[in-house]
Amino acid sequence: MASLNEVVTLSYSDSDMEISIIIPVFNRPSEVRSLLESLCQQTDTAFETVVVEDGSSCTCVNEVEAYRDKLDIKYVYKENSGPGLSRNEGCRNARGNYFIFLDSDCILPPQYISVVRQNLSTNFADAFGGPDEARDDFTPLQRAINYSMTSFFTTGGIRGGSEKLGKFHPRSFNMGFSRRVFDETGGFSTMRFGEDIDMSVRITDKGFRTQLIKEAYVYHRRRTNLRRFFKQVFNSGIARINLYKRHRGSLKIVHTAPAVFTAGIALILILSAVVTPYPLLLLLFHAAFILLDASVRNRSLYIGLLAVVTSYVQLVGYGTGFFHGAFRRLVLKKSEFAAFEKSFYK
Repeated sequence: MASLNEVVTLSYSDSDMEISIIIPVFNRPSEVRSLLESLCQQTDTAFETVVVEDGSSCTCVNEVEAYRDKLDIKYVYKENSGPGLSRNEGCRNARGNYFIFLDSDCILPPQYISVVRQNLSTNFADAFGGPDEARDDFTPLQRAINYSMTSFFTTGGIRGGSEKLGKFHPRSFNMGFSRRVFDETGGFSTMRFGEDIDMSVRITDKGFRTQLIKEAYVYHRRRTNLRRFFKQVFNSGIARINLYKRHRGSLKIVHTAPAVFTAGIALILILSAVVTPYPLLLLLFHAAFILLDASVRNRSLYIGLLAVVTSYVQLVGYGTGFFHGAFRRLVLKKSEFAAFEKSFYK
């Protein structure tokens, strides 16, 4: 007999697993159109789609209406509150017993739903996550940013596609969990950045099982530019400190790597300016590794060069955000915050 504190894991067969796809969106109708089109191409069509409009001024209601005859789709409009609470609203309006959350800038390969259903039917997990990839028709900048967000030379390969840190923490661009998880945890918190990791930590703290489904990848388009990308990763660095304040055991040594790298760049630049330029060779070697790896993986020298830029934006942006968050929260004892919360999409 299970103890009072033990979570009893439920499993679903192919026939009784009811999947609801939940998509929060803010002023991105063209993205939603591409995602809905990819949902129409699924080999497994037994799912519901819930689009949650997060107070957008440029809504996707026309895009949703265009797919009424092709998808089992529901549209929900709410006041702006951020993606986490929008996902919760989607759960409350969904009829399924297993929710899958997708960012609006994702596109699914045709086998995605089938892969998820098959994996959960044979090896059930209360929550899962999948990796992201870039399609060949993405812009060079999008493919370079995808590289910098997934490469061993930048994130250590831990973002969304690895279980190296022990308990797997799914990321909300490609994440799912059961209705039981939602009921037990209350869903996503009010955090604007890092809310997916906060949710994943609370899922595992409740005793639920998580897993990575490597074959359940999405194509993550990331319609952004270098300025917005810097804001995103800067906020991610701050979010890591916010997460540490909420969950003391969530901060691992690997999470400090971009901050250490950023401090190392500053030290190298100072030494090169006042002592000798030879320390710059360390940066050149690192950049050369990124250039070679990204060029080979993307079969393009140009994308490789862009990847050097995006990788350093990713590392320094996250690192400086981490330092900024640590100073504000650990030294000045300020409350939880996100630096670019209101201007992130501008």
